[in-house]
Amino acid sequence: MDPQGYGDLTGSDDNERKMVASLRTLVERQDPAAKEADNLMLRRFLRARDLDIEKASAMFLKYLKWRQGAVPNGFISEAEVQNELIQKKLFLQGFDKMGRPIVVGFAARHYYSKRDIDEFKRLIVYLLDNICARIPSGQEKFIAIVDLQGWGYSNCDIRAYLAALDIMQNYYPERLGKAFLIHVPYMFMKAWKMLLPFIDKNTKKKFVFVDDKNLKATLLEDIDESQLPEIYGGKLRLVSIGDLED
Repeated sequence: MDPQGYGDLTGSDDNERKMVASLRTLVERQDPAAKEADNLMLRRFLRARDLDIEKASAMFLKYLKWRQGAVPNGFISEAEVQNELIQKKLFLQGFDKMGRPIVVGFAARHYYSKRDIDEFKRLIVYLLDNICARIPSGQEKFIAIVDLQGWGYSNCDIRAYLAALDIMQNYYPERLGKAFLIHVPYMFMKAWKMLLPFIDKNTKKKFVFVDDKNLKATLLEDIDESQLPEIYGGKLRLVSIGDLED
């Protein structure tokens, strides 16, 4: 930690460092639990609110209150999301060329009729906690491949999509680096238009729609062949998140 107590904020200028310190003072005064947060976390909330300390403070304090209620044990156990895990719709392994861990999701394996919204929300927290734990030192973000092949009306679940967006944007800000949307059926665009108003401007820029004809080439721009799943022309065997070894 540096002499001024800012902590390791590589990539920040002096002004941003001072703003992080001011944010820390403000939130610790209102909630002692804020002392457990490192400076990188505070910087993510600050950046998510375009360096507005008051807005970042409100966002971070809301996060602390949410975390206490949503994850009272400090983590989500597999038993709490068992019905979601057995559907094998999320896979987590490999890293892109920047060292960001990769999550692959198969949207056609999610059915509105089979999900419990509270368990689904726990699944999102379980996923995000797991992927953030895999982010190496010096990196803060992850990337996602959202595979929509076979997606249809029985898979369309706007309430669940909005819940996932809410959790990611408000409680895990500045964690998503990029999301590739692949094998996108035409009918999905109707759902996408419903979601767009709820996606903040910074997050919108991170979604990339990929044409099928350019799929492998586009993914290889960010992901080495050794880290790209086999189903997309790479060499990595997919393992569902519930089957990963610690």
